[in-house]
Amino acid sequence: MPAQQPTLDGTMPTPASGYSYAEWCDLIRPAFVAMARTGRRFTTYEAAKEHDLPEPPNPRADWGNATQRFEREHLIEHCGYDRSSRPTGEKSAVAVWRGTRAAQAGRVA
Repeated sequence: MPAQQPTLDGTMPTPASGYSYAEWCDLIRPAFVAMARTGRRFTTYEAAKEHDLPEPPNPRADWGNATQRFEREHLIEHCGYDRSSRPTGEKSAVAVWRGTRAAQAGRVA
């Protein structure tokens, strides 16, 4: 577990979402399994919106970290880029994912 620095008043910071990164990943994984099984292309924002997923402890990094984790687990694969549909995304480029053949067949959960 990485060391955390106390805040200026001496207390330990808590994640904004109330979840640790590991807890949050466990919470969102079933939604990504469901998205992967469809075989359709999706962005993390689309998965979050469709499944009403909570924001991660560190929104600037954790969505990307989670998708990389799911890719390493052979649940999803990168299949291109698109413009963000997130209202605050300013149409920036985002990764597009789809379930691997194993995930589509239900062999990865």
